Amino acid sequence: MLLDDVRRTLEGLAGTLTPARAQQLAKDMMEPGAAKEQVAKSAADLMEWSQSNRDRIMEFVTREVQHQTKSVGLASQAELDALKKRVRDLERAAGMTASGRKKATAKKSTAKKSSARKASARTSSSATPSAATSSDVSAPPGPS
Repeated sequence: MLLDDVRRTLEGLAGTLTPARAQQLAKDMMEPGAAKEQVAKSAADLMEWSQSNRDRIMEFVTREVQHQTKSVGLASQAELDALKKRVRDLERAAGMTASGRKKATAKKSTAKKSSARKASARTSSSATPSAATSSDVSAPPGPS
């Protein structure tokens, strides 16, 4: 009987303790005929104890997860955000868009340069002699 009471109490306190469940646990732990005020105070104490234990467990788990992620080498959200900001700043400084491509103005200047190169290649190729025909070729010097 006593062992069952302890087990039920611990089960109730380990989970989310509702006010009704705290009232029932307090009533079960008190002697029969205990004053309602005493049962209500015990129930309130159980609720407070349960909440503080949940808070301590959450803090412990949070610290442990942070410790484990650091030991594994995972970056925190703050570190990732700082890196994203740095990349955006570098992209802006380099004149790039978020996708890693040069902005459209840079593409136009590259296109102008390449078309200027093509035009100069055309004019220089027309200045060089084209394939010679037999009428354009003079006979090699020699005894005639």
